[in-house]
Amino acid sequence: MKRALILVEGQTEERFVKDVLGPHLAPLQLHITPTLLTTKVVKNGPNFKGGVTSFEKFGSGLRRLLGGAGAGTGGAIVTMMLDYYRLPDDFPGMSSRPVPVDLFTRVGHVESALANHFHDGRFLPFLALHEFEAWVFSCPNTLPGVMAEPSRQPQFAAICRGVLTPEHINELPGHNPAARIQAIFPTYRKTLHGPTATQRIGLQLIRDRCPHFNRWLAKLEAFASSV
Repeated sequence: MKRALILVEGQTEERFVKDVLGPHLAPLQLHITPTLLTTKVVKNGPNFKGGVTSFEKFGSGLRRLLGGAGAGTGGAIVTMMLDYYRLPDDFPGMSSRPVPVDLFTRVGHVESALANHFHDGRFLPFLALHEFEAWVFSCPNTLPGVMAEPSRQPQFAAICRGVLTPEHINELPGHNPAARIQAIFPTYRKTLHGPTATQRIGLQLIRDRCPHFNRWLAKLEAFASSV
């Protein structure tokens, strides 16, 4: 069985990997293990984990995973699941992104810059457009059910209908996916309701509606089937 080590931004993404991605990839003989990004190392006590504060801290975490992946490219791959929304400006490629002609071109530019920076064939960069909550918009009915507030379904469904894909729910403050959810469902808890909703939606519908996510998952599947 091959391995995929994935550096994740927080507990929400960690649950998604364990509850949704893992069961999908295991039958393909690919075992995926999430590691929470450490934002501060404490000498005497638990480290702070979750969130992206700087490229330096991300780079340290990623290099640790690469160090644990072993030599060569056959047995293990290292990837990541970070939000593109509010990604720190010191990340490679952020300051040189092309003008807003196409969001997939812009995020691809940053992912390519990350790949070039680490220059390691085992590393597969992935930034979620624009954050994890976008995937919850893949179905207009699931989250209102999870929240037990069906009366708010029309408001949620209107956002789903108003965008080309969930990944187009954008990076303008107040218009990002999490902010739009919070405006409709004030009791929404990211680490509880987000993973529950995506698990109920199902991976197939998420990848059908979110092409950037689908391309990344397809690469993981291709790695699993490679010789």
